[in-house]
Amino acid sequence: MTDTTTPDGDVTAAAPVTEAFDHVVVGGGMTADAAATAIHEADPEATVLVVSDDVDEPYTRPALSKKLWIDPDYTEADNDLGTREASGAEIRLRTSVTAVDREHRTVTTSDGRTVSWGRLLLATGGSPTRLDLPEDDRVVHFRTAADYRRLRALSGDGRRVVVVGGGYIGTELAAALVQNDTRVTLVTPDDVLGGSVFPAAVAARFQAAFEEAGVTLVTGRRVEGGTASEAGLVVRLDDGSTLDADAVAVGLGITPSTELAEAAGLEVEDGVVVDASLRTSDPDVFAAGDVASYPDRILGRRRVEHVDNAKEQGALVGRVMAGSAEEYDHTPYYYSKVLDISYEAVGTLDASLETVVDDEGDESTVVYYLTDGAVVGVLLWNVEDARDAARAVLAEGTAVDRDGLVGRI
Repeated sequence: MTDTTTPDGDVTAAAPVTEAFDHVVVGGGMTADAAATAIHEADPEATVLVVSDDVDEPYTRPALSKKLWIDPDYTEADNDLGTREASGAEIRLRTSVTAVDREHRTVTTSDGRTVSWGRLLLATGGSPTRLDLPEDDRVVHFRTAADYRRLRALSGDGRRVVVVGGGYIGTELAAALVQNDTRVTLVTPDDVLGGSVFPAAVAARFQAAFEEAGVTLVTGRRVEGGTASEAGLVVRLDDGSTLDADAVAVGLGITPSTELAEAAGLEVEDGVVVDASLRTSDPDVFAAGDVASYPDRILGRRRVEHVDNAKEQGALVGRVMAGSAEEYDHTPYYYSKVLDISYEAVGTLDASLETVVDDEGDESTVVYYLTDGAVVGVLLWNVEDARDAARAVLAEGTAVDRDGLVGRI
């Protein structure tokens, strides 16, 4: 028998160890998939357990707000990552880890088991930001494949859906829904859609694309609450006005799930703090993906919530857990596709920063974001195959020639 600490900080008696694995992965997303597969490729004899509170085995998350809505030939079966076959891992769904005992190298799971591990990966991701809205099946705080299925069932046939959030997820959902016979109202605190991220001219083009597609925009407003009845939902805004809806989709980002790490005594600061090899303050415990605060070789310590980072960190941390001495030297990008717009970005995009806008014509634009004379972010708007060039500009630091940025990419 050992003692273990719960996420609430309580010390309780643990059950005897019932199972042992070389590697235990907490979380069932794309990071977990990449890590389990990399471990198996490096050490085919290693035993791997993936513990996931999801109802589905790992899948491609970006498709939930993109391809599954706009490509009729792409199905949820296509979206399955095939983790079990590729990694040989045991995957337990609808199960959570309730406690980590670092001293005795065990985890306790919600099904009452105590599992020992040689190395542990926290790929816990995050939970969606929630609003003060009714606990109702017609309100979807969008994050998982189950959320996608629910929103699909609530949309189409001219139904009214209010989308809350003018950022990455909110705009993708609004674009997806309006292309699927749904009357969409998008609520954003920005006065112009995308105005907190894009320079004014780019934001104006972004907003115009949604308006032309038939999305009703409610700008400069936040959701304060709402009510539900058999007839539908009523969403209350911060100016007292209301919106009627058949469903509400909330896409406001996530809060990193650091509770296990905190309870286990690991260093946490806007995520689980890791070194360049994605080790936590315990050398046998790792963190990767949305939950990890890591030292980017170009941009410094940061936490990134996008698929490129999840896949790259997952693959690297799997190799490190299997014995590699690698370090994470990849500066990730993120991308979005809404309506007829495709954009990619590397680094920090914040419209309050100094910007240099290079309008290349044909609806293609490169935007550089600067802080103290250094480029800290690059937006590639309808520009393809330029991520490495963007990273090269970021790597120059304060040595960048501001006047020479136009035409650089």
